[in-house]
Amino acid sequence: MTDIDVRLTEDKRNRLGRIAFRAWRRGFREADLVLGPFTDQVGPTLTDAELDDFEALLAQDDDHELYAWIIESRPTPEDYETALMGKIRAFMRDHVAAAVAEGAG
Repeated sequence: MTDIDVRLTEDKRNRLGRIAFRAWRRGFREADLVLGPFTDQVGPTLTDAELDDFEALLAQDDDHELYAWIIESRPTPEDYETALMGKIRAFMRDHVAAAVAEGAG
């Protein structure tokens, strides 16, 4: 690995740390329980463009609205209807199904 590869890895790790902090501390528990684990489990596999989309999504102030987009109870604005949103929704379905199978709910 070159010095550039190490720096990029450190940069991505730092970026993911900032994203994880914001994802786990939304202020709306339901959103925290989707976005936090998503960041921890899927975040390292995301491209830079997907991380850009994720940061834009996390910049939204209305957590209830954001969660409604994830669960598709309200229409998602076109700017946020991205491949990343599809990954979050798929993760949520799998995550919730796994939690229910383990006895949650």
